[in-house]
Amino acid sequence: MLEAFFMTADIFNQLAEAVVDGDDDLIEELAQKILDEGNVDPYDAIVNGLARGMAIVSDNYEKGKAFVPHLLIASGAMYAGMDILAPAMKTERDGMQAVGIIGTIEGDVHDIGKNLVKTMLSAGGFKMIDLGADVPIEQFVEAAKENKAELVSISALMTTTMTNMGRVIEILQEEGIRDAMKVMVGGAPVSEEFATGIGADSTHADAMHASAWASEAVKELDPNDVR
Repeated sequence: MLEAFFMTADIFNQLAEAVVDGDDDLIEELAQKILDEGNVDPYDAIVNGLARGMAIVSDNYEKGKAFVPHLLIASGAMYAGMDILAPAMKTERDGMQAVGIIGTIEGDVHDIGKNLVKTMLSAGGFKMIDLGADVPIEQFVEAAKENKAELVSISALMTTTMTNMGRVIEILQEEGIRDAMKVMVGGAPVSEEFATGIGADSTHADAMHASAWASEAVKELDPNDVR
């Protein structure tokens, strides 16, 4: 049993290091090995391997130790692994799926963090509708209404676009549907103070905690509220 633990930890470390190195081939090999052997949960491999590696690169980028090309190469490697592992993940909830809307706010084209959050939410049982990047404010509201969403997740990596997230929440309030959903905002410059100030329900530093919070938060919603 102890041997199995160390083997699992080792493959997580290999995945993380391969993301940092931008080694697509090694990641694809490790991901396929995980599926073939069936000893490691694909969800755990994404969280403890791929996501951890990407977090290291992102941290280095913020500290000026890595640059945009490195960030893009690492994200490409991460996606190579997610393409193999994500379809094999088991959802954590049975029955009716909660619907989530996710996108990067207007004026911002960054989507690495958004894509990782989407993957974790999908693994947590959400039916995720990805609006992409540079999404107009009104499109978040329209998508939430059209799909009767229980969750709206808005991402921004630039301080110049953060205020647009607050406008989405304002319009949801004006439309009378804000209380029927949970709103989560995220991105490197987003603080808890900022999230609270614009009326969001939550913000999280990583995709794993964001997914865990969302799964519990939607249970608090009144199914009779108008969406």
